[in-house]
Amino acid sequence: MERLKILVADDESRMRKLVKDFLIKSNFEVLEAEDGSQALDLFYATKDIALIILDVMMPDMNGFQVLQKIREKNNVPVLMLTAKSDEEDKVSGLRLGADDYLTKPFGINELMARVNSLIRRYTTLNPVTGNEAATMLLKDMVIDKINRTVTVQNLPVDLTGKEFDLLLFLASNKGRVFTKKQLYTQVWTEEYDFDDNNLMAFISKLRKKIEPNPEQPFYIQTVRGVGYRFNKEA
Repeated sequence: MERLKILVADDESRMRKLVKDFLIKSNFEVLEAEDGSQALDLFYATKDIALIILDVMMPDMNGFQVLQKIREKNNVPVLMLTAKSDEEDKVSGLRLGADDYLTKPFGINELMARVNSLIRRYTTLNPVTGNEAATMLLKDMVIDKINRTVTVQNLPVDLTGKEFDLLLFLASNKGRVFTKKQLYTQVWTEEYDFDDNNLMAFISKLRKKIEPNPEQPFYIQTVRGVGYRFNKEA
């Protein structure tokens, strides 16, 4: 069985080696980068990277700059590492499309738990089997599960990893109503506190990207007092 590839980008060689050794013990294939430019080069040159572990403070290009470039091309899960505990740094990374955040120093068990959680969600949220199409054909929308891309009315839609996960989850359960809490736990790791307003803002942003008329959404419908569902007529 082919091992999943993880790209580790950190300018601290000791930290890079520590993370690499534990990933290899967990049967992952590891690619190493010591700065932002090298990380991007490896990312562009390598197919099927399952996860990127990305340090924020790196020479040449910092982690935020690398993340921004990656998100222009791909929704691969990204776990950010930082020596800072600054809340603003964390928020900046998440807004740019990071999937999770870990502050140094951290326990290796916590790191591996987050790595496995992100990969599990990325690869098995809606697994593609031999009996299941890799592409979902909906009304004026196409969801490509393998390449994690979405088109609406034949135009590509730029979604973050979490936006894609939420859309795919809802579309795979057309007509079924989910509470905000249920949707939250499908997309975010349990470390983050659930907040109604944050999820509503997230849904609003997603609607603006996929709905022909976000004020009268066709795909993601609100069920007042309960939560949301994907239109079964889509």
